[in-house]
Amino acid sequence: MGERTAYAPGTFCWVELSTTDTRAAAAFYRDLFGWEVRADPVPGGGEYLMLSLDGLPVAGASELRGPQQAQGAPPSWRSYVSVADADAVSAAWGEAGGAVLMPPSDVMRAGRMALVQDPQGAALGLWQPGEHIGAHLVNDAGAFSLNQLNTPDPDAASAFYRAVLGWQVDQVASDPPYWGIQVEGRVNGGMMLMPAAAAPAHWLVYFTTHDIDASALHIAELGGGILVPVTVVGEDQRILVAHDPQGAHFALYEGRIDP
Repeated sequence: MGERTAYAPGTFCWVELSTTDTRAAAAFYRDLFGWEVRADPVPGGGEYLMLSLDGLPVAGASELRGPQQAQGAPPSWRSYVSVADADAVSAAWGEAGGAVLMPPSDVMRAGRMALVQDPQGAALGLWQPGEHIGAHLVNDAGAFSLNQLNTPDPDAASAFYRAVLGWQVDQVASDPPYWGIQVEGRVNGGMMLMPAAAAPAHWLVYFTTHDIDASALHIAELGGGILVPVTVVGEDQRILVAHDPQGAHFALYEGRIDP
């Protein structure tokens, strides 16, 4: 099993859904992945949903805030990278040409977080763990397994992330071109070219499934939609890209997984 008790700095550690209807979204993913849902009150109002498998946290969900909805922010999944010092990484991020969308702040005793955006426009979160390390289970069915950057400039993005997070980024396929991201010799993510006209630069979260064909049918039954149908990407490896009923995009992966 892909159980985790800590993450090396620079490793993706958490995924979080921001949406217009947390309870409806949670019901969709509960039925799709078998997630358990726990609602925790948030100081100042509202709630945060902790999503788990067999008691192990795998993801979180919260409602889009008023200002975000007023600005037209769509429901989306956000990827978080574990860092040793959110303030230092945020400073380096800005110095390297990225943008700090939300400066580092404490999330009670859980940890310290910041929201940042790379020079091509893809946003992600930085997480300095306190009592919450992030996901306690990854890669297994129902947990996230890959975070993929879709960007119009892979070369510039590679140089940026090497500088600010120390990632090793190497091209691993040529048709279509694809880059692998590693931290301390372990697969940490992927990157592919996406023309700027197709969509803004963004990170896409993949979740593992044992049966991608059955999952595709279930997504439709639950009110979601398929954007990229089941596609073979390697030997015994298949993916699809979908959206939930509120419109948040996510991907599924079937194939060999790392422990």
